[in-house]
Amino acid sequence: MKKVILDFESRPNNFKELVQEAFNKNFLNFLVSQETFKEFEKIERVVLYSRDPKIPSKYLVYDDKKKFEDKLANERFAIKNSGFFIELKSKEEEREIVELSKTGFLDFMIVSAKDWKIIPFENLIAELHSNDIDLIAEVDSIKDAELMLKVLEIGVDGVLIKPKDVDDIVKLKKLIHKGFHIELTKAKIINIQAIPEAERVCVDSTSLLNIGEGFLVGSTATGFCLIHSESFETQFVSSRPFRVNAGDVSSYILVPDDDPERIYRTKYLSELKGGDRVLAVTNNGEARIVSIGRVKIETRPMLRLELVVLKGAKKITMNCICQNAETIRLVDIHGIAKSVVDIKIGDEVLVHIGPGATHFGTVIKETIIEK
Repeated sequence: MKKVILDFESRPNNFKELVQEAFNKNFLNFLVSQETFKEFEKIERVVLYSRDPKIPSKYLVYDDKKKFEDKLANERFAIKNSGFFIELKSKEEEREIVELSKTGFLDFMIVSAKDWKIIPFENLIAELHSNDIDLIAEVDSIKDAELMLKVLEIGVDGVLIKPKDVDDIVKLKKLIHKGFHIELTKAKIINIQAIPEAERVCVDSTSLLNIGEGFLVGSTATGFCLIHSESFETQFVSSRPFRVNAGDVSSYILVPDDDPERIYRTKYLSELKGGDRVLAVTNNGEARIVSIGRVKIETRPMLRLELVVLKGAKKITMNCICQNAETIRLVDIHGIAKSVVDIKIGDEVLVHIGPGATHFGTVIKETIIEK
């Protein structure tokens, strides 16, 4: 996750409004001064940065190389939770940043390059990428923040910005929480089998799920059906737009992977509990991470759906087990939610082709047969 530090060293007229919106959007990193520190002093969840060593902030930001080097020489092992701010104006200062990053006693470098934008940051990202240190760019606008977060595709590790209004904070949230895409394809129903009784799992998220959005669930890691949320009103049941009646206890569901090299991993529905996170996916394949409020497991009649995907000359088979009820819906190839009680052999629905073999939810290269 990219880091956002909000610059509150000065106190603008809309200060309280900005701070409240920052809390609303879960921005908790603040650069403070003697003027503003008291406003945050008793709030436990915030992370404070300061250039003033007299302020008991979590992180001290040096901006004088000589003072830092003197501190390093005299109190080498006392330097913790520290960063360095530098305004970049020349190639010499670029080299200086690289050398400072190699000391091993700095957690981050905040770099301001008002005269230059892309080139010095490209160089610094390339140089600092292998070092255990965060590169933070000071920016003046949301446009510059977006630019810095995408430089060389990797982007800087974070930005320091002085928000002008609440809208800046809203745009920042959207900028760093952009979703990602999961490829969906069509699968044909080739068999439907009734299961008189099974334990089914309802997953209630802490977020409202939109029309066209649900969770990807499957009985094997070969493929996952898009199970729609209960966002519809019916004659007998009220809308529950936070809920996906996901499937039986043995089914897999896609959850976010902490490894940045992978988008997702799998979990059994029976493993899920309140506080876990899952992937919510739209009928266009747009994905986001949502948290679980609670999980309900109850005995219900179920349906086992067998499906096949044609991928060139290859046939990929998969299956999905759902509760046999009108409120449980798959998503057809037109993006329309369709109740499982109305689905017939030959119908086509949206699925995601999975990685195949997994071990404790993580993809592995091993011969495993699931059927």
